[in-house]
Amino acid sequence: MSYLKGLAFASIILGAAALDAEEITSKYFGNDAAWYRDRIPLFESSSSDIQDVYYYRWNVFRAHQRDLGAEGYISTEFLNDVSWQVQPWALLIDAANFHLREGRWCRDRRFKEDYANFLYGPNGNPYQFSESMADGVWQGYLVDGVADDATAHLDAMQDVFKGWNTTAMSTGGYDTAKFLYWIQPLTDATEYTIASIDASGGSDGFTGGNAFRPSINSYQYANALAISNLAKLKGDTDVADSYQKQAEAIKQTVQDTLWNSTFEHFIDRFKVDNEHVKYWDFIRGRELVGYVPWTHDLPDNTEEYAQAWKHLLDSEKFAGKKGLRTNEPSYEYYMKQYRYEGDSRECQWNGPAWPYQITQVLTALGNLLDHYNTTSLVTKTDYTNLLLQYAQLHHNPDQDGALNLEEDYDPETGRPIVGLARSPHYFHSGFVDLVLSGFVGLRARPDDTLEINSLADPASITYFRAERIPYHGHDIAIQWDAKGTHYGTTGLIIEIDNKVVSKSPILTRLTVPLPRQSPPPTRRPIAVSIQLNSTLPPKASVSVPNADTEKVHAAIDGRVWFFPEPSIANGWDTPAGNGSEVWFEIDFTSATNTASAELAFFADDTQGFDVPDTYSIQTRSGDSWTEVEGVVYGDLVANGITSVLWDAVDVERVRVLFVPKEGVKVRLVEFKVFRS
Repeated sequence: MSYLKGLAFASIILGAAALDAEEITSKYFGNDAAWYRDRIPLFESSSSDIQDVYYYRWNVFRAHQRDLGAEGYISTEFLNDVSWQVQPWALLIDAANFHLREGRWCRDRRFKEDYANFLYGPNGNPYQFSESMADGVWQGYLVDGVADDATAHLDAMQDVFKGWNTTAMSTGGYDTAKFLYWIQPLTDATEYTIASIDASGGSDGFTGGNAFRPSINSYQYANALAISNLAKLKGDTDVADSYQKQAEAIKQTVQDTLWNSTFEHFIDRFKVDNEHVKYWDFIRGRELVGYVPWTHDLPDNTEEYAQAWKHLLDSEKFAGKKGLRTNEPSYEYYMKQYRYEGDSRECQWNGPAWPYQITQVLTALGNLLDHYNTTSLVTKTDYTNLLLQYAQLHHNPDQDGALNLEEDYDPETGRPIVGLARSPHYFHSGFVDLVLSGFVGLRARPDDTLEINSLADPASITYFRAERIPYHGHDIAIQWDAKGTHYGTTGLIIEIDNKVVSKSPILTRLTVPLPRQSPPPTRRPIAVSIQLNSTLPPKASVSVPNADTEKVHAAIDGRVWFFPEPSIANGWDTPAGNGSEVWFEIDFTSATNTASAELAFFADDTQGFDVPDTYSIQTRSGDSWTEVEGVVYGDLVANGITSVLWDAVDVERVRVLFVPKEGVKVRLVEFKVFRS
């Protein structure tokens, strides 16, 4: 605290004011604040909705980091397992670009780097859905500037790209006659689109409806550019030139064939040909996916293409009262519900507002406002209003406004449509990236330049400050105070490594030379206790008879969160305490080096959970259990991490022994044991 206060005092002299990391992280993350304190950029704004959701989305990010042990971390889409994920890792690549773009702002680079390593490793599944993984890796490089991390995947990226060029896949691929990529909407993670519904004659739309879509072609354009740019970093001009040409060809073909001058929008053409629809015909309406080309800077900067943006704010087209519609009310099957799980509605893209596509549209709008100059149809005011509307969608009206982002929403009421057991705190969208790259305006670049161009509306946003933003090995802070009444200095201020380097009395674009430097090295402690398959060692067991084996195993499966919803309860629960000791054991089955542990305990008074009264760590020696030597116990932490250190020792079995409080249960969310 004294260090932070010293920084704040020094900065005020220069016209800037540092934020209090301890106070902010404690406010938003409670006892789990230690995880965030050194990992996230700090942010505050006169818009409390945007500020609150910014920190909530870091909570979502943290909850979805699954520890795979020696294979590092991946980001998950659902907290609970779903049947269509790649087992046992819970991998779903359709959200990978969002995960990588959010993760690029994390000061701990391990999460995005581990994830990229896994995506392009032997256990990835690059054709599970349409994807823009290479672009996600490139976007990460634009922020941290670490070329070796990004270029390490260059060969695998090319293999994946070439795989999409096959004509052998049944749900997506490349049409050599049209020079375009096509996809089944379900494989595009957007079931029940106009293409799939109309291809069924209006009777269904879950599968089928293969189409040449703006989405997959924009993704492949972005992937080709990413490969070209990364090849340039490695000095491989042949690969760079080849993929640059492929990107240019995709761009031209998309503009020539998927732009519909009648609708003034990029829309699908049918790949399927049947009694209901004809090959190469346009679909019969606009969809929100038509803005995805701008998400990846594909369209030329022309007034013709810019006309697409006049539909976005039209209340008879895409603009719902509470969120952006995925297609327009004029469509015959708009919001018709086809699919259910029991009596509960399931996912569809025939009108509902999806955070997934709202994120893409706001990224696209950010690009349009930043470096396209052909239209005044949309403005910074619109960007700010749409970001605020999106932030408000995170507040669940069915839970008294609690922050809980689910899958999709009624665009008129803002109520969740799909609110199933799997749905809470869903991670198939972005928000942190929209705040830092758009609202605050750090426009990440490959050269040695810091560029700031905030898209916040200066008429309604009276102040904001973001700091400790990692960029090219430096810490960046960006501050705006419209009247000087919040921070004491009027205008826009840019800081690099705690020094003010540029100012402006108005919210405008600023650029500053910034030679890059190496960021701090990444620490990768390995949890030897992690096991994704409950039938393989390490194995978990407990002292309580007839315990649910899957819930016992959940305490060593690498997933940590403290959300209160019962449908996503995570870990093993003890019976209510009666004064007896309880133990949770990990059997490695062979001698394993150990030296520390992290214990995650869930607490909720209304559900009857709290941390235990006491705890200790023991290892098996011969026929008896003994406390580990040289042990240093951390204080018990509810809804956070309790840390324990001991003298390194090779053991086959280790356990935590604890006593639940009288009449209160203990939920052990995770018991991680680390090697020295």
